[in-house]
Amino acid sequence: MTAVRIGDALSPSTLVKRQALSLRPDPARVVMRHFKPSTEPRDLTPTDTKRVMHIVDRVLALDPPSAQQQLEEVLENFEGRHRELLATFETRADAMEIVHSVYSPLTQVQRRLVGACFLHEYSFEAAALFNPSIVAHPDQSAVASGGCRIILSLRAVGEGHVSSITFRSGMLTPGGSVTIDPTARFASIPHLQRPVPGPRSDCVEVQFDAGGDISERVIFPVTEAQSNGIEDARFVAFEDGGSRTFYATYTAYNGRAIRSELLETRDFERFTLTPLKGPATHNKGMALFPRKINGHYAMIGRQDNESLYLIYSDDLYAWDEGIALLEPRFPWEFVQIGNCGSPIELEEGWLLLTHGVGPMRRYCIGAALLDKENPAKVLARLPEPLLRPERSAREGYVPNVVYTCGAMRQADRIILPYAVCDTFSNFATMDIGELLRAMVP
Repeated sequence: MTAVRIGDALSPSTLVKRQALSLRPDPARVVMRHFKPSTEPRDLTPTDTKRVMHIVDRVLALDPPSAQQQLEEVLENFEGRHRELLATFETRADAMEIVHSVYSPLTQVQRRLVGACFLHEYSFEAAALFNPSIVAHPDQSAVASGGCRIILSLRAVGEGHVSSITFRSGMLTPGGSVTIDPTARFASIPHLQRPVPGPRSDCVEVQFDAGGDISERVIFPVTEAQSNGIEDARFVAFEDGGSRTFYATYTAYNGRAIRSELLETRDFERFTLTPLKGPATHNKGMALFPRKINGHYAMIGRQDNESLYLIYSDDLYAWDEGIALLEPRFPWEFVQIGNCGSPIELEEGWLLLTHGVGPMRRYCIGAALLDKENPAKVLARLPEPLLRPERSAREGYVPNVVYTCGAMRQADRIILPYAVCDTFSNFATMDIGELLRAMVP
């Protein structure tokens, strides 16, 4: 890419080329979750335990032909909507301690019917599919020259405003067009592996079955701190010593408090989720640089609810307070600013996409350029938004919002997935040279 001059530009709003591609929430996509007839969010109370026993007692009171008939009715309703349905019923019953401690061995039909009574379907993206981030797929075999296979992460929201992470795969053509693969027929949550051996005893590991399409995989909250949602994952391909790990910072929310956590994977089948420590992790929106800076991990975060900070650490899982980097400057960001994903490395510096909140809490997407060797030095920023809510598409779950959790570079362009009104997701591209010329020093 040839050198460009900063400040020679057209309006930033003319730089973005929107694509005719939308990803919208689909209430037909469901996963199976454990049903716990509980009045408390955590362990069963004595009253709840009695209710569980009443349900099991009713199943065991059925004579064998009636039990078989009931199981066949369940299968008629739900078979074809999930993989290995009968095995899932049995696994659920086997995992219930009260079944083993109170009841004599059950027949296979009884086990399956008991398991079905303590499961339910959850439409994980019934309300929204938004706040995407994008990375290059770890498998680039058989991709045309200049193209790129991609993985898109999205925040899915279902009943009760519970957020999870879901995925799509797709391709970038050499010309920058985006195509997204069809979603799989099934969806599933991973197996929980805990505790995880080693020094990080507070982390959890989840594992999906090998094979299958990536769009089947849904990372649902698995800890108490995440119980109301895993929100706004900012994925980045992190390079260190010739190896690549995919990390994602995200917000864990339990309905009362938030904290920043880190997800990591190499293959998008096995994931480790770890709480982050330190004063910098008590706010939302942390984003990891894609490599170390002068031998240190580096993060962009918000510590005072309105400005962006640069934070360094020698420990990937502990982050102290950082140094002030960007504060609200232009009217469209007067209320607060934040990052829109990990910085993107260019020859000219680090491109940092930002979000700005202005009057009437309207969210727009902007950008800044940081020095490559010293990211604390801001070289330039956009005086006007790249993207703002359009009058024709400003209604949704949260009106007047455009937002992204991460873009990527492809040759001389930026590929930008973005959400509209916290409801659905679109795609846009922009020329890097034109973008830099639109910035002011």
